[in-house]
Amino acid sequence: MNRRTLTIVAILGLGALALFTALAFYTLRPSAAPSGELTAIPVLPSPQVQSATVESQPAASEGQQAAAAGALVFEVAADQSQARFLINEVLNGADKTVVGITNAVAAQILIDPTDPSIVQVGTVQVNARTFITDSGSRNRAIQNLILQTNAYEFVTFTPTAYSGLPASIAVGDTFSFQITGDLTIRDITNPATFDITVTVESDSRISGLATTTIDRPSYDLQIPSVPQVASVEQTLILELEFVALAQ
Repeated sequence: MNRRTLTIVAILGLGALALFTALAFYTLRPSAAPSGELTAIPVLPSPQVQSATVESQPAASEGQQAAAAGALVFEVAADQSQARFLINEVLNGADKTVVGITNAVAAQILIDPTDPSIVQVGTVQVNARTFITDSGSRNRAIQNLILQTNAYEFVTFTPTAYSGLPASIAVGDTFSFQITGDLTIRDITNPATFDITVTVESDSRISGLATTTIDRPSYDLQIPSVPQVASVEQTLILELEFVALAQ
């Protein structure tokens, strides 16, 4: 190999090293802190968001609106709740389920105890800058590269329809239903349906679990290539385990 060829190879090698270093710095740099305290968006009765029992009507009836006006408002207690994602990968030749968690979640829920079909969940907000896993470098990759939380701080879910709600509820009851809505991750919004199980613990406290499965390609969630990770599944599970208290 002559001197000119060696020079070209050296330049290319240095360029690749510089690119790799820049990418590593960008991915693993400290991520942005939350911009402030997360507060729930107030939920108000809305004729556009109706249960499956009335969704064929163009608007809620006067009786439904009156019932909703007398409903109770519950708010998610962040210190007793947890949003999380679960995704499977092959790490160092072994199967692993990566779990990312945060309690930076906010939402309000409007419930009429006499007519649960008029339930309304406000926009659910999760601060993506606060997700943590069992690895600091993975956390920074998620925040800086995958979710780009410097630019897109929140993951949100805005409900649009409900189905499977019971005809009545009482303290001690546990029931299941579904909520369909718009799930936004970064600047991409897709429809999603959460399966929800709720327990009425008292007149002032409810708890539950909401879960759905999404496809990474639908949200362009690109996983950086690293030697230790052989593969990452195309789907991931989103969960919200919550406690909500009457206001």
